[in-house]
Amino acid sequence: MVIEKFSRKMLESRIFNTYVATVFFSTLIFFVINSSVFTPLEMMFGIVTATILFKGVANIMLSMTISLVSLDNEQDSVAFKKESDNLESLVNDLAIQEAAIQSNKNNKNI
Repeated sequence: MVIEKFSRKMLESRIFNTYVATVFFSTLIFFVINSSVFTPLEMMFGIVTATILFKGVANIMLSMTISLVSLDNEQDSVAFKKESDNLESLVNDLAIQEAAIQSNKNNKNI
């Protein structure tokens, strides 16, 4: 759960999409500047290949980031919050039971 939330935040930050877009446009500029050396088919093939290659590199960077970042503190805080909610629920149940007992005693006295 913690890793899923972290990876979702990484993907929503659009860092990797910006990285791939930068590679795409820089490759495009490279081929436009050197258009006298390459044919149009070579340019298209080079741009598509570079974009696919760097999209793969971006995915590898994402997986490395997820695997190398220590999320122990986040897991501890999630576990603490879960236990805290559980204890709060038990205390609320106890309060409801005590109110029911008190209500029954009041009903018997009347």
